[in-house]
Amino acid sequence: MPAISTKHYATELQRQLRSLLGHEQIVTQAYGRHLLIKRLDGEEPTVVARLTELGRSRYSAAFRSHTGRWEPLPGTGSLDEMAEVVVTLLQPYLQPDNY
Repeated sequence: MPAISTKHYATELQRQLRSLLGHEQIVTQAYGRHLLIKRLDGEEPTVVARLTELGRSRYSAAFRSHTGRWEPLPGTGSLDEMAEVVVTLLQPYLQPDNY
């Protein structure tokens, strides 16, 4: 049985984040073993965070700081668990500009 593609997980993560946040201004993108989380502002989406697959459907999360460096967030977990961690810790950064 072929492995489920990262693109599938990106789509699922986007659905979960939009549900948890209550708005559609979030998009996700598969990038290698990472799932990028972007906020839609104006013309260009802003990368806010990413999940990195550690293996066996386990993920870690990181926040993109103002310097462009990736700062790790605490914990590891399933896609569902890490979506909740990202929303809990980064909710102000995931809100649209007109929030």
